[in-house]
Amino acid sequence: MSLPQDLLPGLQPSDWRPHALHGEACDWPEKNCYADLWVGLLHALGLEPLAMLGFTVAVDFEDDQWTFFKPPLADLRQLYGIDVQELQVWRPLLDHVRTHLAAGALVSTEADAFWLPDTAATDYRRKHTKTTIVISALDEAGRRARYFHNAVFFELAGEDYERLFRLGLPPDPAFMPFYAERIRIARRHADGAAVLAAQALALLRGHLAWRPADNPFERFARRSGEELPRLLEGGLEAFHAWAFAGVRQAGAAFECLAAHLRWLAPQADPALAPAAEAFAEVSRGAKALLMKGARAAHTGRAFDMQAAVGPMAQAWQAGMEVLALRLGGRG
Repeated sequence: MSLPQDLLPGLQPSDWRPHALHGEACDWPEKNCYADLWVGLLHALGLEPLAMLGFTVAVDFEDDQWTFFKPPLADLRQLYGIDVQELQVWRPLLDHVRTHLAAGALVSTEADAFWLPDTAATDYRRKHTKTTIVISALDEAGRRARYFHNAVFFELAGEDYERLFRLGLPPDPAFMPFYAERIRIARRHADGAAVLAAQALALLRGHLAWRPADNPFERFARRSGEELPRLLEGGLEAFHAWAFAGVRQAGAAFECLAAHLRWLAPQADPALAPAAEAFAEVSRGAKALLMKGARAAHTGRAFDMQAAVGPMAQAWQAGMEVLALRLGGRG
């Protein structure tokens, strides 16, 4: 049953089936909150999320964390005809959501996972964590809203609705509104597979030019090896914070790149397939490192970070060499 303001009236949370990128067979069924909501939203709109993922080729180790990878808004416009603009939240968020849904635009907003019932297994009513959702439907009288978050399409109501929109709370001059965006979908288009692949290949070539100048996994291994004693002293909590900003982002990004190349290769250049396998190896290595690190944090016993990351560095190098050979640019 659709809600009074519903831009996707044919979509019900109970009927939601996630894209294969969010399937249980993935190393990382959830990538990061922003990338995941775009996978889910494009899938719901009947568009192919795999086409947008070429930007992950430029993911890098940023000194103390890996790139928090997000699809470039220009790519979304070119591939799908979807326009995203920042919202100035100058009045209550609910007023903006009401206005833009009425105008045919979805609203993306940062939110506190403490009030998001889809996180029942992790943060819901347990931990205040910033994340991002896309609101597609609203029922103000019934105090309900539907939203995309991580791998799901969900509905919240009651106190969760009130807290999401800060209803009934006294004015707080110290409160800073969350970041929000307006997502216009009225001009979206679904090109044929050949056209979409050609556009995606051109975008991949452009993003490849911005790949790291050296092997980021070698830098990651050195930095992580230096930090390992402190991480082990901090226990599982410190390790999980490091892992989310570090190895988890790297693994998820290169799983996305592998999936993108597997989708692209048969349509554009079959010789890209070995690169897909190389980056899939990076993803698997990151997952193994995550489990090894968690065991070390639990037991306090160190392990050889260089040995754990070395095969990932080799796989990254091999994949990039294939892409450079096929798409041009430095090797």
